[in-house]
Amino acid sequence: MAESYLEWMLKVLKEAVELGGFPEEVYKYLSKPDRILIVKIPVRMDDGRLEIFEGYRVQHNNALGPYKGGIRFHPEVTLETDMALALGMTLKNSLAGIPYGGGKGAVRVDPKKLSKRELEQLSRGYARAIAPLIGDQIDIPAPDVNTNPQIMAWMVDEYSKLKGYNVPGVFTAKPPELWGNPVRIYSTGFGAVVAAKEAAERWLGGFEGKTIAIHGFGNAGQYAALWATKWGAKVVAISDTSGSVYDPEGIDVELAMKVKNETRKVINYPKGQKFPGDSDVPLYVDADILIPAAIENVITAENVDKVKAKLIVEAANGPTTPDAEKKLYERKDFVAVVPDILANAGGVIMSYLEWVENLQWYFWDEEETRNKLAAIMKRNFHRTADRWEKLKSEKDFIVTMRDAAFVLAVERVYTAMKLRGWL
Repeated sequence: MAESYLEWMLKVLKEAVELGGFPEEVYKYLSKPDRILIVKIPVRMDDGRLEIFEGYRVQHNNALGPYKGGIRFHPEVTLETDMALALGMTLKNSLAGIPYGGGKGAVRVDPKKLSKRELEQLSRGYARAIAPLIGDQIDIPAPDVNTNPQIMAWMVDEYSKLKGYNVPGVFTAKPPELWGNPVRIYSTGFGAVVAAKEAAERWLGGFEGKTIAIHGFGNAGQYAALWATKWGAKVVAISDTSGSVYDPEGIDVELAMKVKNETRKVINYPKGQKFPGDSDVPLYVDADILIPAAIENVITAENVDKVKAKLIVEAANGPTTPDAEKKLYERKDFVAVVPDILANAGGVIMSYLEWVENLQWYFWDEEETRNKLAAIMKRNFHRTADRWEKLKSEKDFIVTMRDAAFVLAVERVYTAMKLRGWL
C-alpha cells in the first residue's frame, strides 16, 4: 500500500528531528495538531435540494504566531491530508521567518459543479462555521486549491458581518479592491523564480540565458514563466492538462498566457512543437532548470531517470517523491531540489505582508511590496543553502536541501516552544 502524504510528512519530520539533534519530544509534539474542527455546511441548491457539505479546519501549532494556511475546495480532500498540509504550513511559515504557526482548511466539494450563487453560499457557510475559532490574531485563512480572491472576499464579508465591523486581516489574498495587494496575484510564481535565480547564480554560474521548463501552467506556472523571462532566462517548455509545448528557441510567455486564459488550453499556443494529451514533456526536455508547478508526485522513481535538469525548483507542493529525490542527488551533474516549503513560500509571505497592511490600515505600493517579498525569499534561500552545505560537510551520507530546510524550520519552532515553556 502506498505511503500517504501524512505518513510521508511525519517521516520527513522525524528524520529532521534526528538530523538536527533535537529531543525526541519535539517530534511527539509536532506530529499531532493542536485542534481539529469538523463542520457541516448546509447549502440550498438552485434546484431546491438541500445539500450538506463537510469541511475541516486543522490548527497545527501556534508557537510562532497565529495559525496560517489556505482553504481548498476539492472532491477528494480528506481530514488526514488536511492534517499533513497543516503540519507543512507550520514548517513553511517557520522557515520563511514570519510570525505564523500552521493551519489548513478544506471543504469536500467539486466547485466546478456549483453555480456562482451556490459557491457563494458554500463559502459564506464555511466562514460562519469556522468563525468561532478564527480571527486576525488567532487563525488567518487564505486561498488554496480551487479557491480564489473572490471567495476570500465573500468569507471576509461574512466574518465581518458576524463581528459587526470590518476585519480585513482575518483572510488574506483578497482582491486588491478589497484590502488586498496586487502582488499576491503573482507572488507564488514570482517567489519561485527568485529562488531559482538565487540558486542559479550560486551554483550554475548565473541565471540570464539559462533554459527553463515549467510543468503546469496555472497561476504559479504562468507567473514563474513571466518573471523568468523578465530576468533573462529562456522558457523552452510549458504544459497543462491539454498537453505540452516545446520550443528550444524560447516560448513567447505573454502570448502563451493570453492563449491559456482565453482558451484554457496551452496546446492552442500557435508556435513550437505540440504534444496533445501529454502534459509531462517539460519534465524530460533538455533544460537547465525544471519548475514543477502543477500537482504532487510527478517526479517518481519510475520516471526520474528521464529528468535532465540540473536544478529543480518546486513551485508545486510535493512534486518530487522521496525515492526520486534520492536518485537525483546520486547523479553527478545534479545540483539540488529547492524544496516546496522554501521555493513556493512566496504566497504565504505575501499573505503576511498583506496582513501587516490590514492590521495597520496602511498600504505599500506594488513595487515596494514586491521588493519586500523578494528580500525575504532571498534571505531564506541563502540561509537554507548555507545550512545544507554545512550539513553535507558533516555527514557521510546524502543530505538533501529539503533535509536542511526541515531542520531549520523545526529549529525555529523548537526554540519558540522551549522559550515559552512548552517543552
